[in-house]
This record gives sequence, structure tokens and C-alpha cells, in this order.
Amino acid sequence: MTMPPPFEGRRVTVVGLGRSGRAATRLLVRQDAAVTATDRRPVEDLPDAMSALKDFPVRYYMGGHPPEAFQDADLIVVSPGIDAERMDAVRIAKSRGIPVIGEMELGFRFATAPILAITGTNGKSTTTALAGAILEAAGHRVFVGGNLGRPLCEAVLERTSWDWIVLEVSSFQLETIQAFRPRIAVLMNVTLNHMDRYRSMEDYLAAKMRLFENQTETDEAVVSADDPLVFKRTVSVRSRRILFGQAARPEAGVYQEGESVTARGVTSPSERLEILRREDIRLPGRHNLENVLAASAAALLCGCPADRIRESVRNFKGLEHRLEPVRNRKGVLYVNDSKATTTEALAKALEAFTAPIVLIAGGRNKGGEFASVRELLGRRVKTAVLIGEARPVLRAAWEGAAPLIESESLEDAVQVAAKTASEGDIVLLAPACASFDMFRDFEDRGNRFKAIVKGL
Repeated sequence: MTMPPPFEGRRVTVVGLGRSGRAATRLLVRQDAAVTATDRRPVEDLPDAMSALKDFPVRYYMGGHPPEAFQDADLIVVSPGIDAERMDAVRIAKSRGIPVIGEMELGFRFATAPILAITGTNGKSTTTALAGAILEAAGHRVFVGGNLGRPLCEAVLERTSWDWIVLEVSSFQLETIQAFRPRIAVLMNVTLNHMDRYRSMEDYLAAKMRLFENQTETDEAVVSADDPLVFKRTVSVRSRRILFGQAARPEAGVYQEGESVTARGVTSPSERLEILRREDIRLPGRHNLENVLAASAAALLCGCPADRIRESVRNFKGLEHRLEPVRNRKGVLYVNDSKATTTEALAKALEAFTAPIVLIAGGRNKGGEFASVRELLGRRVKTAVLIGEARPVLRAAWEGAAPLIESESLEDAVQVAAKTASEGDIVLLAPACASFDMFRDFEDRGNRFKAIVKGL
């Protein structure tokens, strides 16, 4: 690990004062940098940031990103939600030779523990949480965060001697790396997403592939054998490739073999180790099997024994807003999958159940290809209740596949779904869209859904 550069006296502009921006600011001040912070929101809309940073010597520009916030900067640190290529002030600064990095890159420069980093369009949050739980069960001191909850800079600020840092990593965070190098890098899958940010699928894939950019032959890449795009693009990575998949291959990996999850050649060339049985996985859906396969491979590479992996998988109940059972009312199960913000995630949610589904979908369109789930919708959904800005697009894609009802609000949609569902059915919130047209984020949407359902 290279030593961090000296920050004393350097003028650093932090763009965005969400959780990652606040953590970056605190770390930079600790390193005696002269910090300027800027956010497009007015100060009255940022009580958490102002409270967290009230004792820190920071110069603020709030309610916008004026040029003067950047003109004297030696370094710019952007939050993941900031598209640096579309912000004029940042682009001008880059053209003048001012380096632009993200919060994750900043934290990496001060981190001393090896990093297990997990990315992918779907499943990365669950896999990250499960991998962290396995490492903790094996006795390791583990920081779990990144795009999932706590920013990497917080791991440095805590001054704990971590054994492992386990990070969920988004494509947005990977856009601004320079030296970021995970000891173990996991790529779950890559499917169409964020086309409101990327020019093409190739650009999105290229951002994901940066996860392996700084790895060497002494590192490991854990990748899906079942995603053709991922399997093909990772053939040339410099790190040692370990596969995971639902059918065994000659290459080293963790695979489903019958009713077993088995490791082949992961920790030694002759290894053939049964890690757990299919019945040990309590989470519904084939996609959760993929999450377990990936987390198991990563945990083995971190030195975790099979019995700790098996125990952790048995005890793992999943994450909030991801196929989360909310309530059984009059024989109808209500399920919150607010994190299903892509058509692929919607498909996996629909495939996780055999009972008839009343689906609540919609929100802000991220450029998804909704027609791709039309056939599955016809087989699994008895009625789809559409909400949000994407209603016209969803109706055009799904008309005739299943009965469609449009609702003006989530409250109305839940009421309609409750009247439509019969005993034995499932009411499923799986929006296949972003939440920002009606809610702060997917968590706000999921929490609102749960509150409405519990109030029925």
C-alpha cells in the first residue's frame, strides 16, 4: 500500500455534502487540508451536514456550485451522486490540470486493511452484507460500507485496526478512482442500467470494469460464470480469476452441484469442498443463490472456514427493502422490494415466487428496457398497478401482457392492490424504476410502503 500524499495546507474542494461528502471533509480537515465545501442545496436543507461539521474549519458555498469554490483548489473530491463530466465548474477545473477524485479514492489512500470490493447491477448490497457477516463470524474485525451505508473515509476516521474492509462499490464511485485497488474484487453481473447517466451500455460496463484496473497477479477477481458479458470481459484481467455459477466449470470457482454449493480449486488446486446445502439458504429466489455463491467464494479467499460460511448463510435474513416480507393480511403476503430499480431486478423478484402476484411498479425511468419482462409479467402477474413518471412508458411496454391499473400515489396503489389481491396472492412492490420522482430514495419509498401496508 502506498503512503498517502501530504495534505497539510492543500486546498481541497469537496462537492456534495451527503454522507460521503461529510466523511471526506472530516478526513481532510484531520489531515490539515484547507477545505471548501459546496452543495447545490441551501444550508437550511442540510441540517445533518451542518451539525456534523459545526466544529470543523470549512469554507462553505451553498445553494449552488459557483466558480469561486473551485478556482484556488489543488484537489477536488466529488460525491458519487455528482456527475463530474456534466458539471461545468468541475470540467473547467480538470481542464486546468486540477485532479478530481471521489470519496472512495480519498479513503483508499489512507486505508491500511485489505479491501474486498463488490459491484454489479444487481445483488451487490446483499452480497456485501453477507460477506461481511461471514468474515465477522470467522472472527475478523470487519468494516462494511461503501455504497452500502458507511463511506470508506469513516473506516479511516474510526482509527480501528481492521482485518478487512468490505465495500459495496457503484459504477459512479468507480468513475473517479485513480489508485483504488481491492485485494479481492467481485463483479456480480452487468445489465442495462443508469442510461440517464451513461451514453451507452458499453460506457456503463467500462465503469464497472474499472474495479479490476489496478489489480495485479497477486489479487483475485471473483466473477459470474453465468453472465455472458461479465464472463467474456473478465478473461483478460491481470488478477487470478475465480468463478461462481449455477453449473460447475473447469476453472476454479464456487458452484452449485446438485443440492450442494461446492468450491473447486479456490484455495488450492486440488480443492473440492462442500460448503453448504441448498436448503441452508433461507432467502427466496435464484438470484439469492448467486449472491451466496459469490459471497462464499470471496469468504474462502479471505480465509474463512466452510462451517462459518454455512452458519452465516443459515442465519442471514437479508436486507431491508430487498424481497422483505412486510405483513400477511387476510392471507395476502405484502413484500417490499423497493431496491428493485431495474427490469432485471424486477424479473428476479417475479421469479422468486410461485403464487399469483399483484405488482406495484413505476417511478422515474432510468432508461430501462421494460418490454424485456413482458413474457414473465404475463405468466406471474395477475394485475400490475403503475405509479410515478414512468406510467406511460410501462403501459406502452406491458399493455396486453397483464391487466394494468394506474394510480396517482403509492397510498392509492396499495389500496388498489389490497382490493385486487385474493387469499394466497402476493402484493409485491418491485418498481423497476428509480424513486426520485416521488421519494428521497429507494429506502424512503420502501419505508412508506411498509407504513401504508401496516396501516391497512
